[in-house]
Amino acid sequence: MNRSATHIVTEFVLLGFPGCWEIQIFLFSLVLVVYALALLGNGAIICAVRWEPQLHTPMYFLLGNFAFLEIWYVSSTVPNMLINILSKTKAISFSGCFLQFYFFFSLGTAECLFLAVMAYDRYLAICHPLHYPTIMTAKLCGMLVSLCWLIGFLGYPIPIFFISQLPFCGPNIIDHFLCDMDPLMALSCAPAPITELIFYTQSSLVLFSTILYILRSYTVLLKVVLQVPSAAGRRKAFSTCGSHLAVVSLFYGTVMVMYVSPTYGISTLMQKILTLVYSVMTPLLNPLIYSLRNKDMKLALKNVLFGMRHSQNL
Repeated sequence: MNRSATHIVTEFVLLGFPGCWEIQIFLFSLVLVVYALALLGNGAIICAVRWEPQLHTPMYFLLGNFAFLEIWYVSSTVPNMLINILSKTKAISFSGCFLQFYFFFSLGTAECLFLAVMAYDRYLAICHPLHYPTIMTAKLCGMLVSLCWLIGFLGYPIPIFFISQLPFCGPNIIDHFLCDMDPLMALSCAPAPITELIFYTQSSLVLFSTILYILRSYTVLLKVVLQVPSAAGRRKAFSTCGSHLAVVSLFYGTVMVMYVSPTYGISTLMQKILTLVYSVMTPLLNPLIYSLRNKDMKLALKNVLFGMRHSQNL
């Protein structure tokens, strides 16, 4: 079947968040500020990891890559959302919609994998401290980071291509602020249960395998930490893992509600809010969580900011 016969729809309309013009301006300002802070926060972490020698360790190398991922993840949805808020037509092209769909899920998958690798790093550092330098080498760390990116971006081209070839005869209105799986499948003129099953099976496999591995790692890690005789040692171990656990809870909590639990009992507005939390608010809060709970990162960020101010005064 050729492309012209496959679908008639040439663009989709993203309704976003309803409201009068004043509400739209308020939303635009709020999302723009959040986006700018997310870029600045994650960019500061990247600079700190890059410029501070004391952060040239596997843990911070993973954190720097994670911050880089967060910049792209939030950028896959927010710029188009900002344009749509001020747009009268709120239209996105057919190809633009599926490109956003692809990058949103690919980057989300990479985020799950990065969180699992970061849990593995913490597990090795606390449960096997003597063997940690010989196991988590720069080569292994680089391989794990490369696998996260490759698996994230190579996992979805085929299923999303087949979804894009479904017949879309109209209507073309998506009651969301981004192109997501459920709204797109609802607009298809013909059911595609196999394609839908493959996509959701793949997404569920990534979600459940990574979260189960993270939970297993922290269960073992918790047992080891509780056996540490000194209270100071336990506090140090908990502070090292607390930031990662907070990020995991925030991200997986909202994603699980959206893509694993039945969504028929959740209103459309609540689905939008949940998506907004893990796609926009999480990239904003992650740098705050990691920097506020980590003394080395706070010191490195101060050095970076002081260095920037010093260079501007010269």
